[in-house]
Amino acid sequence: RIQILFEVMVDSENIEVKVVSNKAAQEPAPPPYTDFDPNHGTKEVKKDKEEKRERWGNHIEFILASIGLAVGTGNVWRFPYLAQKNGGGAFLIPYGLMLLIEGLPLFYLELAIGQRFQKGFLKIWDEIRPYFKGIGIGQLIVSLQMTAYFPMVMCWCMYYFYLSFSDPLPWTQCHGDEGNISESCCRGDESKYYWYYETLKVTQTIEEPGDFVPSIVICWFLSWFFTYICLFKGIKSSGKAAYFTATFPYFVLICLFFRGVTLEGAGQGVKVLFTPDFKRLGDPTVWVDAAGQIFYSLSVGFGALILFGSYNNVKNNCSRDAMIIALVNCGTSVFAGIVVYSVLGFREHKTGVKVENVEGGPGLAFIAYTTAVAEMPLPQLWAAAFFFMMVLLAIDSEFGTIEATIGPLRDYEFFRRIKKELLCLIVCVFLCVLGLPMSLEGGLYIFTLWDTFSVALPLVFIGKGVNLTLIQVRTTAVKYV
Repeated sequence: RIQILFEVMVDSENIEVKVVSNKAAQEPAPPPYTDFDPNHGTKEVKKDKEEKRERWGNHIEFILASIGLAVGTGNVWRFPYLAQKNGGGAFLIPYGLMLLIEGLPLFYLELAIGQRFQKGFLKIWDEIRPYFKGIGIGQLIVSLQMTAYFPMVMCWCMYYFYLSFSDPLPWTQCHGDEGNISESCCRGDESKYYWYYETLKVTQTIEEPGDFVPSIVICWFLSWFFTYICLFKGIKSSGKAAYFTATFPYFVLICLFFRGVTLEGAGQGVKVLFTPDFKRLGDPTVWVDAAGQIFYSLSVGFGALILFGSYNNVKNNCSRDAMIIALVNCGTSVFAGIVVYSVLGFREHKTGVKVENVEGGPGLAFIAYTTAVAEMPLPQLWAAAFFFMMVLLAIDSEFGTIEATIGPLRDYEFFRRIKKELLCLIVCVFLCVLGLPMSLEGGLYIFTLWDTFSVALPLVFIGKGVNLTLIQVRTTAVKYV
């Protein structure tokens, strides 16, 4: 039996495949490159350059930071809504298939190439092939766009966390002078009215930007201040912060789970979430939603996973890590769905509003969930716990995407001359100013446009680009076997 071993050695000039048989193994050939270590197949880096590469404090920091990057607010308000809308329990079939076909392979790939090359994604794609550098530039642009608008979610959660200490909760009653109260509020939609007209002060059309909303502006600046504090030392600070920001949301989620499943009507809500409607599997949009949720939830395509992997030791078992992180992320989505829909079942029991009558995205958290919490004993406690959890989920995801915009830049000599703290400050201030218009009264329209068009489509092209890159590398390798 002849065993064939081949190694794909990539540099900016060529791809070489080395074929070794058992017979030839007795007389090993000298390596084709003098700077290549045949023991583990990676380029040796000079000692002074190796010391400059940041490292995780330990492997636990990497796991927690990666889980924090993947598990975000979308696991709480996007997945449950998509599951209920797209066939309940039947949605888990396309969701699981997309995890195996799309999510896990790309997740593992990004961790692996980052760990192999020990560089940011801009340098990596340039090293594989110069004309692949556009993939890295695309990932950088998408990360910048994501970090420009996503902190607004954290901003809203911070404001509602502050409101949670009010007695009574402000979204449980109508505001304004008598005779000047919205009809929607009088119909019993106090939470909806408070969200749109008291919190955001939404204008009638996108052509009316309105004035800045003071409460939102303050929370916007605070969100960026906390983000900078946790990031200015790079992974040395964000890795330590992950011990709290990645673990405490699970403590809160478990507390909300036991509170939720013990409420009257909780079973009805969970039943609505998981009752399968297999006819929905014939609808292509169900499969598109499943693929999109996997793509978003695992944070594939942003480049952050490549950067996180580059801070690992080259011999780290990244396949094991990819499996653990992906399964934890998807398990969290299902668990959060149970928590949210048990509370929505309680809402139906108390108010008569059907569980199915719920909006996805922010509407689920700031309208449906707040209505249900208001009916609970100790509503301030559960509201504060929920929105504090949402703040932590948002800021943890923000860490990774901002790090993905800063880390690759430091692979270039020009940016290495700038102190890390100063470079982080420049990027944070730039993104803070860029997203500030979303604090206007018409800012919700800007947020919706940005969320709908700035990230989803580019990620699809980036994913296809990564796949085509792999096909070319693999095809070139096979020619030499």
